[in-house]
Amino acid sequence: MNKTLCAISGAVALASTFFSAAPALADGEVNIYSYRQPFLIQPLLDAFTEKTGIKTNVVFSSKGLGQRIAAEGENSPADVMMTVDIGRLDGARDLGIAAPIESTVVSTNIPAEFRDPDGMWVGLTSRARVIYASKDRVDQTAITYEELADPKWKGRICTRSGQHDYTIGLIASMIAHHGEADTEKWLEAVRDNLARKPAGNDRAQVKSIYAGECDIALGNTYYMGKMETNDKEPEQKEWAASVRILFPNSEDRGSHVNLSGVVLMKHAPNKDNALKLIEFLTSHDAQEIYAETNFEYPVTPGVAVSDRVKAWGTLKPDSMPLSDVAKYRKAASEMVDRVRFDDGPAT
Repeated sequence: MNKTLCAISGAVALASTFFSAAPALADGEVNIYSYRQPFLIQPLLDAFTEKTGIKTNVVFSSKGLGQRIAAEGENSPADVMMTVDIGRLDGARDLGIAAPIESTVVSTNIPAEFRDPDGMWVGLTSRARVIYASKDRVDQTAITYEELADPKWKGRICTRSGQHDYTIGLIASMIAHHGEADTEKWLEAVRDNLARKPAGNDRAQVKSIYAGECDIALGNTYYMGKMETNDKEPEQKEWAASVRILFPNSEDRGSHVNLSGVVLMKHAPNKDNALKLIEFLTSHDAQEIYAETNFEYPVTPGVAVSDRVKAWGTLKPDSMPLSDVAKYRKAASEMVDRVRFDDGPAT
C-alpha cells in the first residue's frame, strides 16, 4: 500500500473510531475534518460551543482527508473541512466534495479576494511567505522574491522542499506574475543559490541560519510567533532571536500570502450547524482569537493583528486573487521536478 493510501486508511480508522462515539446525525453537533492541528483550532471551537451550545467533533490528519471524504460519498459524517493552503481549498472542488457556502454573514465578513468566486471555500486567515534573514550577516532591510536569483546569494539560501504546498504556492504566484519561461529561469537560479538540498520544515530553516549554514531562508510569518513563544523548546527562542523578517516586494506588488480556510461538505449531515460554525469563524470574535493565538493575519476587515505580529513589520499583501494563483499550481509542481530543485545546488 502506498503512503497516500496508508494515510487515507489511517484517517478512515480514526474517523470511524471517533464518530462511533458520537452519531453524526445527532442534534447540536458539527463534525470537522481538519488538516489543522487540534491545538491550533481548539480555542476557536471552545468559543463556538460556549456561544452556540453546539458540540464540535474533530478528526485530524496531515494528509488524505479530502480523498477520505470523497471515498465516503453520501455516507460521510464530515460537515466541514478546515485546511491550510489554497491548493487544498481549491482541491476540494476538484474532488467534488464541496458545496456552495450561501451566507450573507460570510459574504459581509470576508472580502471577495478571500472567497472562492463560486462560494466553494472561504478563507479565514492569511499568512505571508517571507524571508528570514540573519541579523548578524544580512544588513539589508528590503528584498524581493526576484532577488533570490541574484548570484550574491550563492550558497546562502535555505528552504524546505520545492514540492511542499507553501513553496508550490509561491512558485505559482511567480508564474502568475512573470509567466512560465521567466519563472523557470528564476527557479533554476534560486536552486543554484541554495546552501544545501531543500529539507526540513520552516522552523528548521531558521535553525540553519542560527547555526550559520545559510544567511536567509523562506518561511511563513506565523512560525516566528511559534518559536518566540515556545517555552517547551526554549532553544527555538534563540533561533528566532537570530533572525528578522523581511517582507518581499513591499515596495511594488506586495508579498505572497496564502490562506487557511474552510469548506462546507456536499453531503454535510449537520448543514445548519456547519453554516453556523463557518459564520462564527468569520466573526470579529473568532478572528481576534486567530490573531492572538496563532499569530496569523485576520481576513475580516477591522480586526487588528496581534502586537507580536505587528512588531515584525508591515505586511503589504499581493493583491492578486489566490484563485488566480491556484491555476498555476500544477505547472509549478511540474517545474520543480523539471529543474530538479530538490536535488539542490549544482544539479
